Amino acid sequence: MINKVILIGNVGKDPEVRYFDNNEGVANFPLATTEPGFTTRDGRQIPERTEWHNIQVRRGLVKVAETYIKKGTQLYIEGKLRTRSYEQNGVTKYITEVVVDTLKLLGRKADNPAAANTSAAASSSAPTSTPASEGSPFAPPQSAPPMNEEGFTSGDEGLSQEEDDLPF
Repeated sequence: MINKVILIGNVGKDPEVRYFDNNEGVANFPLATTEPGFTTRDGRQIPERTEWHNIQVRRGLVKVAETYIKKGTQLYIEGKLRTRSYEQNGVTKYITEVVVDTLKLLGRKADNPAAANTSAAASSSAPTSTPASEGSPFAPPQSAPPMNEEGFTSGDEGLSQEEDDLPF
């Protein structure tokens, strides 16, 4: 069974970051994804539709979220859907979140106020911000490998796109 979510969207507000006694943290923020509007064959206008997603970042990616993600930042996210419940005023409420496994900053540095204000030394070790490929709006940029939840890059960076061993 598979529980995988892939999103490309814009951050709705600055992440709320909390650290616990064991020095582990969690960052939460909303992400907006927008489907463009279109005109049907019979001439009806269908407006664009924006969905809001609750995003939760844990482990090594918390520092990345705290440092580089701000309202308006464009992100590529891979993760899992999780539903949890809590009680408020005697009423049980449910919330569905995307728990992030992979996070990639998209867009230009000028579009991300946090990345634009870093010094040259800090930005050299920071994840790169590059525009999404022109060919497919859904493909993550290939300039830097995505980071996993521990803050490390995943996969074998020595392989080019043509040399990978994907089964399809």
